Formats: sequence, C-alpha cells, structure tokens
Amino acid sequence: MIAALTGKVFSKGVDRVVIDVSGVGYEVFLSTDTVARMPDTGEDVLLYIHTNVREDALTLFGFLEEDEKELFLILKTVSGIGPKLALAMLSGLKVSDLCRAITAGDIKTLTTLQGVGKKTAERVCVDLKEKVGHLSFDPLAASGTVQSVVSNQGSVVVDVLSALVNLGYADPVVREALVSVKKQIGQDKFEQLGVEDLIREALRALV
Repeated sequence: MIAALTGKVFSKGVDRVVIDVSGVGYEVFLSTDTVARMPDTGEDVLLYIHTNVREDALTLFGFLEEDEKELFLILKTVSGIGPKLALAMLSGLKVSDLCRAITAGDIKTLTTLQGVGKKTAERVCVDLKEKVGHLSFDPLAASGTVQSVVSNQGSVVVDVLSALVNLGYADPVVREALVSVKKQIGQDKFEQLGVEDLIREALRALV
C-alpha cells in the first residue's frame, strides 16, 4: 500500500491533485481545505496517503499532516461514513476544531458540515468522543504550520520532515520542532540552512 508520496505538484483541481513522483503522476483526492493549502504547481510536497482498495477501484486520499490522515481513518470507522464524507468533514473544520466539537458533543457545529445530518453527528459523538481527544490540541496555531515553512523554503524542509518521520519521530512533533527552530534562529538564517544542518537543528529541538 502507498503510505506517503514525495514529489512535485503537477496539477491541482477542486478536490484532487496530481503529484509527479520521478515521472509518474499519482492522482490524489484531498479535502478542499488541503487543496487550498497545497504548494503551487511545480513545487515540492509531502503527502501522507491512505490507499482505499475496492474491487473496481484503487483510490488515493492525501493529507498534508499526519493528524489529518489519522482523523480521516478514525472517522471512517463510524457506520455510514465513507471516504468522501470523511473528506467533506475535514473540508469544513480543521482537525483540532473538529475533534473539539466531537468531544464536546457539539451537534450544532457538526451538522453545519456538508453531508452530516443530526443522526450522523450524534453517532460520531457517541462513537468517537473518547478516541479523538489527543488530536484536539493545535500546538502550532500561534506560530503557523510547517506547510507554510515548506512553501517558503521548498524541498529542504520536505526532505527534513520526511527523513525525521522515517527515523521514527511523529509528524506533529517534527512539525513543532521545525517551527521552533525557525522562531529561534530567525527567518533569514532558517532559509539558508541545508538539509543536514536543518536536521541537526531539528534534532536539538526534539531533545
């Protein structure tokens, strides 16, 4: 199964993108929020992937952050919620806000999401109230997400993020470390760092 893709944005649509990975184009379906946050065409990106396999189709769903993918998979465990509805829910609220609504039993907020009626909202709250609390905290809200850092610096941050995740560090922890490094050393110095130097600085922040 494909779990992640690192490549260049080849094209963008309303609900999908094509990622060029070494000359092979992968069509990936995204939430509208994720599409809006994608880098420009030709720029580097790392997408976390869920591969949905059916008898008649193999479909890729993509996420800029690992917690988005985790919540997508959790939502899909609820009866009546498939991949498309899960993406629609992620389109309406960011991960932390959606999780807070679920844990608080905020039916009113949940029913504002496309395709979510009262019964579905109630079922989500009952089934997931104890399962999404760890995703309700947004440590980067005040300082910006790593995706904005990626957009500014390009493949260096993508490579560093990918390398540290491959070493076993959780994606949200790495993102927080990268933002911390940027705040500590400043924008100009941060943008001058190469992959090895940025990995070294990020590892220091992770200690």
